[in-house]
Amino acid sequence: MENLPRIAAYFDHHKLRLVTAESCTAGLVVATLGDVPGCGSWLECSFVTYAPEAKCRLLGVNPATIEKYNLTSEAVAREMVQGALRNSHATAAVANTGIAGPTPADGIPPGTICFAWGFEHEGTTLVFSETRRFEGDRNAVRKAGAEYAIERIVHYHAQLANGTGPRSS
Repeated sequence: MENLPRIAAYFDHHKLRLVTAESCTAGLVVATLGDVPGCGSWLECSFVTYAPEAKCRLLGVNPATIEKYNLTSEAVAREMVQGALRNSHATAAVANTGIAGPTPADGIPPGTICFAWGFEHEGTTLVFSETRRFEGDRNAVRKAGAEYAIERIVHYHAQLANGTGPRSS
């Protein structure tokens, strides 16, 4: 990922401390970030939670949210990101849940990933979320999803710095 040095410099400059909560990417976000020399100054920890029970136990995802919205949903990604922030000393978090493939699940096409990004900002937690669909085989989807997740951390944090952001959660 060619933008990693720029992204790492952004994290350093803004004194972000990052936690990841990954499902679909199975740790690829944190592994990619871990390739950056000096990442220990801004990378705190990671949760890799494939199973629904792990999402509930480790991140506090409500089973009712999974039942109502599905495992592949922005609602679940948002609860994952909030749980990652609660269970760490991070100030920024990224989470994902989805279907890498090769087959659909619950009518959701392969390549669908739901993301959430959360930030501790002026005493509250602000969360952004999106759903994207990526093409390719299972590993291509995971790689594209990990890179997208990383790029959007800067995008959404910059929105907060410019005074635009979502409602508090």
